[in-house]
Amino acid sequence: MPKAELILLVVSVLLLLSVLATKLGGRLGVPGLLLFLAIGMLAGSDGPGGIWFDNYALAQFVGTVALVFILYSGGLFTRWGTVRPILGPGLSLASLGVLITMLATGAFAYWVLELRWLEALLLGAIVSSTDASAVFSVLRERAVRLRKPLRPLLEFESGTNDPMAVFLTAGLTLLLTQPGISGWQILPLFVQQMLLGLLLGYGLGRASVWLLRYLRLSFDGLYAVLSITLMLLVFSLTAVLGGSGFLAAYVAGVVVGNSDFPRKTALLSFHEGNSWLMEIGMFLTLGLLVFPSQLPSVAPSAILLALFLMLVARPVAVWLSLPTPRFTRNEKAFIAWVGLRGAIPIVLATFPLLAGVEAAQKIFNVTFFVVLFSVLVQGTTLPLAARWLRVRADEEPSASP
Repeated sequence: MPKAELILLVVSVLLLLSVLATKLGGRLGVPGLLLFLAIGMLAGSDGPGGIWFDNYALAQFVGTVALVFILYSGGLFTRWGTVRPILGPGLSLASLGVLITMLATGAFAYWVLELRWLEALLLGAIVSSTDASAVFSVLRERAVRLRKPLRPLLEFESGTNDPMAVFLTAGLTLLLTQPGISGWQILPLFVQQMLLGLLLGYGLGRASVWLLRYLRLSFDGLYAVLSITLMLLVFSLTAVLGGSGFLAAYVAGVVVGNSDFPRKTALLSFHEGNSWLMEIGMFLTLGLLVFPSQLPSVAPSAILLALFLMLVARPVAVWLSLPTPRFTRNEKAFIAWVGLRGAIPIVLATFPLLAGVEAAQKIFNVTFFVVLFSVLVQGTTLPLAARWLRVRADEEPSASP
């Protein structure tokens, strides 16, 4: 069989299995991303599929493109009216919360994994961001509706904390590979990336709305092409100019999603389908990338790190970044438990691998194990946690469990 046809056959079979896995995951209460990763691992070099894949550069590229689609789609479905009241707490959780998580996890990793300080902090930065898309897929599958302050806060956090984690990971990787650079030298870069991400995301988002509203194309199908083109332009132009392309993509999505223009319903449906395709493709690629035979050697320390992240680092970050009495103890406890790690940490773990950091392979294997453990434990217990902490929309608020 010709190579091209064989590749397409393998890809189509893996996608079909992943789509069917979402149905199985809903019945078992298991997040789909865990099953996507499992399918990728089974199809990989250590599994019965025997597909040899160790191209970290390609995996990083696939993950980056997929993340742009996912963040933009998340912005499209974010209603500004529900986000505005929680804007302050959301920004605090997505910035200060990520920083605290990195510092606490890094300190624990330094002690448990015997890494150098910068390597330990790098690992902390890699696992510092959350993946709420998996959370809401589980909550939808189990018909769990959260009270109003929680859902928009978690949606906003998931869309805005990835740029912070990307910057911290890239900055620490730079410090490890170029010892002559100090941490203070990259601080202005952070301010630049965040400000440009916000400003260009908003400005280019408004320009996108104008084009979608007034540009008349000959065929309806071209509007979907235009929408994808504008999304990629927002990300790439912002990144080239020195801003956070990921933040810009999310902000532009929010601007476009909260504006009126022709064919909006069709375009939203189109981007929702694309988001699923990108998420499945990203998880399958990352599943293929890992070598399960390398995981047992890091399993004990990785489990300790995952438990520390879930039970100490994330709760401390939530309590310190949400100091106001606006959220009850139960709501804060649930926000802490929703700190689910997904594919983004695995994508970020390819940064030090491509940069040639000494402990990069160990960091990658630990990160993958932490993600698996987080999804397996937190992802499957979210409905139970929502019920036990009484944070569902049909229950009265309670100060304690």
